[in-house]
Amino acid sequence: MYQDCLSCDLRFEREQGYFVGAIYINYAVTAVIAIAGYFGLDHFIGLSLAPQLILWGSFAVWFPLVFFRYSRSLWLSLDYIFNPEGPGV
Repeated sequence: MYQDCLSCDLRFEREQGYFVGAIYINYAVTAVIAIAGYFGLDHFIGLSLAPQLILWGSFAVWFPLVFFRYSRSLWLSLDYIFNPEGPGV
């Protein structure tokens, strides 16, 4: 990830630990999808527990790695919406 935006010079990394909120977003999205998927497959297909644990356990490892970049972007977007002038203002 670049330190600054190439087109508008917005600084991405504000301070150490800035993207901790992105970790929470990543975890929350992963948990919601896995839990909803578990109950959805259980209700509509009737898949037993062992295949579900394998499926959703592997999903819970794989998905956060793929979604990490997008959770950082979402966190930065939320910060920009609520504080458009940047830090210290």
